[in-house]
Amino acid sequence: MDAISHDSAGPDYARMDYERGRKAAPEGFPKLPDIPGRRYVDPDFLALEKERMWRRAWLYAGHVDQLPDPGSWFLTRNTGSPVIVVRDLQGDLRAFFNTCQHRGAPLVTAEAGEARGFVCGYHGWSYTLDGKLTAVRDKRDFVDLDFSCRSLVPVRCETLGNLIFVNEDAEAQPLIDHIGPMAKELDQYQLDRLRLVDSRSYEVGCNVKVLLDAFLEVYHIKSIHQHTVDRFLDHRGMIVTLWPNGHSRMVTPNSRPDWKDPGTIGMPKIDTVTDLPANNNVSYHIYPNFVMPPSDSGIPLLQFWPTGPRSSRVVSSWIGPDHDPENPHPMWAKRIANWERILYEDLQFAPQIQESLESDGFRGMPLNYQERRIYHWHEELDRRIGLNQVPPEARVEQVLHDWVTR
Repeated sequence: MDAISHDSAGPDYARMDYERGRKAAPEGFPKLPDIPGRRYVDPDFLALEKERMWRRAWLYAGHVDQLPDPGSWFLTRNTGSPVIVVRDLQGDLRAFFNTCQHRGAPLVTAEAGEARGFVCGYHGWSYTLDGKLTAVRDKRDFVDLDFSCRSLVPVRCETLGNLIFVNEDAEAQPLIDHIGPMAKELDQYQLDRLRLVDSRSYEVGCNVKVLLDAFLEVYHIKSIHQHTVDRFLDHRGMIVTLWPNGHSRMVTPNSRPDWKDPGTIGMPKIDTVTDLPANNNVSYHIYPNFVMPPSDSGIPLLQFWPTGPRSSRVVSSWIGPDHDPENPHPMWAKRIANWERILYEDLQFAPQIQESLESDGFRGMPLNYQERRIYHWHEELDRRIGLNQVPPEARVEQVLHDWVTR
């Protein structure tokens, strides 16, 4: 078979066969320049990353099941800013900075709740669920206070099925347009019908990119996952699709075509899921930090959040079909425990990697063809910061443009 010249060429199973049989990287695939090590530790670069990328990205905030009724709200700080996500009295989803327009005090201090409106606990300014200022204490003492100019500051809030995303950039491209070709593939998972099953978080002592790197490739599975996923995944047959805006998909075939995860047999199915994700390990990445490896019986949702230059939070949630929170399927507990075991394998070396990144022994990352999703991630980061704004010593070359499916 001829070398696959672009990730979009050929049916997926033919591409897997090609990957298994190749003796070298595909013809024309560029040498990937080293990723400069300072991108993981340099304060100036990390400040650019925070301001130009994280504060302007579509970021997963939660599931609609967390907002069951008008007046339901929850607070998220994972985005780096305190944001209230609320279902208003008309049933629409909205998001606002948790910031009173008087002197910046928080409107809510709990993690979640129900309300008919928001009242600042500091000086009593009151707002409707759609953000309008309705009352201030001692109004007589304010001169020409224009209520219409003092509404809560909104945050862009859009959904992907039942998944809620927020974006601090008021001018951001609509979410569905932003994820582009991926959106059509995601239709098969009926994300608007899947219920929230579980969610938990893990604090990890490393820069967030150390964690993201691990979940964008399977080059590591024979070392890290010897007793778990390496037993049934064929990493040499893995295929990758790179999409615009930094998004991507990875498909790793099962070692045996007839293999089924015993931990899912008998669970409710998403009947529209196609053969590829039903019988292989598919993993979608919505830039910058959302990883979703779906199956036909449930979907884990992973987010990787920076909590500091050398610290991160991983949030792992599960959604599934026909889930009853009062009477969950008996296999969910074991399935989530097995998933957590695999997750801990991926996290185990992260603090030590961070320690090494900060030493003189680390100067850059030489990535291979299997790891091209990582390079794609870094290229997109520089584009979002602005190619002329990234210091030359921290910049990555833009070399994968011909390998992006548009």
